[in-house]
Amino acid sequence: MLDQFSGLSLREYLSVVDRAATAVRGMLVRGTPVAYHGATPYLGGGRMVATLCSQCDKPESKCTCDKYCCFCQSLYYIRLCIDGLYYCPDCREACDIRLAESDER
Repeated sequence: MLDQFSGLSLREYLSVVDRAATAVRGMLVRGTPVAYHGATPYLGGGRMVATLCSQCDKPESKCTCDKYCCFCQSLYYIRLCIDGLYYCPDCREACDIRLAESDER
């Protein structure tokens, strides 16, 4: 799944994620049905959208995938973030990416 991003720098990868999130936001505003991994947790009207694991299409609480950081492959304190990927605390901070935990409520 991540092979398509393997040649990209972190900046290029985050740009791709940002463009995808912008496209999804546009679809949500127009009311177009959309399935996605990550993107924005808020829809108009205060409804919430769950962020899904990019491997199994399930929220973090139901994900059964092997969890490791997508950058450093650490196995400790790994959490799903808003782009649908798992990060360790250090890489989350370095990438300035939010946890997906609030999306599941």
